[in-house]
Amino acid sequence: MVSRDKLPYRDCVGICVINQDKKVWLGDRLGSTELQKTNYTWQMPQGGIDKGEDPLVAAKRELFEETSIQTISLLKEAPDWLYYDLPDDLLGIGLKGKFRGQRQRWFAFHFDGDESEINVLAPGDGNQHQEFQGWRWESLHVVPNLIVPFKRDVYTQVANVFSELVI
Repeated sequence: MVSRDKLPYRDCVGICVINQDKKVWLGDRLGSTELQKTNYTWQMPQGGIDKGEDPLVAAKRELFEETSIQTISLLKEAPDWLYYDLPDDLLGIGLKGKFRGQRQRWFAFHFDGDESEINVLAPGDGNQHQEFQGWRWESLHVVPNLIVPFKRDVYTQVANVFSELVI
């Protein structure tokens, strides 16, 4: 068995995209190891921070790579890193077996574009791996209930940090 204490957290970003109707973007994950045993496949875009990369730059890059969204304006950055741990049954399996969980820096952006810009089937102008099989706009306060249980605490914190942006 893999020792949780010997594995690091993976640094990554989380992205909360808010439209003109004050709804947030959610993607329906495709084929994730971490979600194979659950019906909770929805999440906001997120991804790893490359070595030496600024978190804001990583957030914009990851958003484009997963959704093709580029027409955005920064609304807010969460003040603290948020952490989640993988459950025991995914330790050594999820996140390619290299991490105990993630340390996430969250950003909220306003979506300033047209929905025709969003492409999850061939994201990043068709140059990136598909991570989502569908997407929708949803109320931020509902989002934590749609997320895989081991990430819910982070999503609840995200909803609290960005709540004034969706009123």
